[in-house]
Amino acid sequence: MRVPERLEPLLDQGVIEEVLRPLMSGKEAEIFLVRSQGELRVAKVYKNARFRSFQSRAEYTEGRRVRSSREQRAMNKNSRHGRAKTEEAWRSAEVDAIQLLRSAGVRVPIPYAYVEGVLVMELVTGVDGEPAPRMVDVAFTAEEAVELFELLIREVVKMLCAGIVHADLSDFNVLMGPDGPVIIDFPQAVDPARNQSAERLLLRDVKNLQSFLGRFAPHLRRTQYGPEMWALYERSELDPETELTGTFKDTKPKAEVNSLLEDILQLEQEARERREALGLPPPRTRRPVVRSEPARDPGKKPPRRRRRRGGGQGGQQGQGGQQGQGGQKGQGQGGQQGHGVQPDKGKPKPQTRRGGGPPKTQNAKPAEGASGDQPPKKRRRRRRRRRGGGGSGGGGGGKPSGEGK
Repeated sequence: MRVPERLEPLLDQGVIEEVLRPLMSGKEAEIFLVRSQGELRVAKVYKNARFRSFQSRAEYTEGRRVRSSREQRAMNKNSRHGRAKTEEAWRSAEVDAIQLLRSAGVRVPIPYAYVEGVLVMELVTGVDGEPAPRMVDVAFTAEEAVELFELLIREVVKMLCAGIVHADLSDFNVLMGPDGPVIIDFPQAVDPARNQSAERLLLRDVKNLQSFLGRFAPHLRRTQYGPEMWALYERSELDPETELTGTFKDTKPKAEVNSLLEDILQLEQEARERREALGLPPPRTRRPVVRSEPARDPGKKPPRRRRRRGGGQGGQQGQGGQQGQGGQKGQGQGGQQGHGVQPDKGKPKPQTRRGGGPPKTQNAKPAEGASGDQPPKKRRRRRRRRRGGGGSGGGGGGKPSGEGK
């Protein structure tokens, strides 16, 4: 087969002798089956950052440090040199994690070499000598699922005690070897003491195992191993030999509303006393105004609101009267029949004088049957102001109108 470009330096240096075939391709890297020192091994070639599908990588790199302070500053500034160092640190994180976990007794592949960003490690084989299948590709009985789950939980505890959270543990990252499961894929591993998302990532790892193995043993989904081991880790009571029960009760005190209100009132009292000691007026407190409405019967319709209509009640024609409440007709000038008629909406509003005086009115034509001459304009205005509005009956008791009908 055609040798990948990234594996050519390893062939030139004699790290690997032959590239046999591609074995697997994931979201982070491609795995090739190679021959090294006369044995079958795997070479993990990490993909370029542009072609990886791992999301939110900044969440996993939080808390990671490099030895060189100059490189650390460049990584923090996200410069060109810093991005190159960040990519290099992302690839080498798996090597560091595997070496640390091997010393802690966790079941992980044996690393052999890390050259030019390529990791050469042990080939995990199955019972038939072929590359071991993933846990997702194997079916289990209920008893096998329970036994496997307890074994994996024990490995998760060992990793947490060693200061590592896998952060992407699932049925795709566990290989079923002849001696038991082997955990792989650690470039996104986080430090629980430095990463703020470590608790959430640990709980997600345990939940992924419960979700898959719970298909074969449903009672595993109701266990609480994740919260239990994290609570013990926070209290520094977790070690690789700790016996977990799978049950957990949250003993953290919950905030009570009454105590919070008492604290707020106490703070307000202290502020009031400080202002009084300084001779300042007490602080103004704005309290919401609560308007209570009478309860309505849901089966009863709300009352309809009546529209305001221009005009009085009861039609009349009064002498100089506008609209009255009486029912008789009077003879006069400028009379207007009030029958509850709404005034004309299209009629323009009268203009007022600059000095705030009454609006200008035009001399109205005398109505039919009216007797006598029209009084002067000033006299009519004075009379209108004296009487203050509409007529109170028939005859000459009405308010003189500017326009007659």
